[in-house]
Amino acid sequence: MAIVIIRTLIIYFALLLTMRLLGKRQLGEMELSEFVLAALIADLASHPLQDIGIPMINGLVPILVLFCCEVIIAGITMKHIRLRSVFFGKPSLLVVRGRIDQREMRKNRFTVDELMEELRNQSCMDISRIEYAILETDGQLNVILFPAERPVTSAQLGLEAGSGGYPFIVISDGKVLEANLRHAGRDLNWLQKQLTARGFEDAKGVFLMTVNDSGQIYFAPKEAAP
Repeated sequence: MAIVIIRTLIIYFALLLTMRLLGKRQLGEMELSEFVLAALIADLASHPLQDIGIPMINGLVPILVLFCCEVIIAGITMKHIRLRSVFFGKPSLLVVRGRIDQREMRKNRFTVDELMEELRNQSCMDISRIEYAILETDGQLNVILFPAERPVTSAQLGLEAGSGGYPFIVISDGKVLEANLRHAGRDLNWLQKQLTARGFEDAKGVFLMTVNDSGQIYFAPKEAAP
């Protein structure tokens, strides 16, 4: 049993390190090559875990080889646009100036139902309002409305809008994040005053608290467990 636990831990940390070095991606944001790589790595890692008779090196070496291949391909495709399109594909325009490009739809095997679902997700169900709908290589659909259909901005209205800035998380699940507090230009004394003003003695009863560059605070106390 001890051998199984040790082998599992080694494989786990090897996979964790490999995926960390490959970069942060959510499953839905993976390119095709990245998804294939992740599937292969998962399959290779499973064999030494299922059969303790297989040497660990037989699982780790292929993972290392795949990692090196991915790094090399990524480096090459960064410099060569044509190779990049071969490995990762190119974005497709599914809607151009209010008209559906049926050829691109068929090429990408994208149905009308799927298109309408994506548009509903972006609160844009009228195709005539869309200047471009772009199917990205990761499968995400980005919609660009005609200028007349876009929301009015403060600049267009001649209004001055302050920048909210980045919201720093200063309390997360009852814990004070002092590094973020310093990045936000605040200190523990300031934080304690904010807590006291909201009826809290310390951060233990706070689920989330953020502050941005403009001093705007988001405060959410912990809710009692049901």
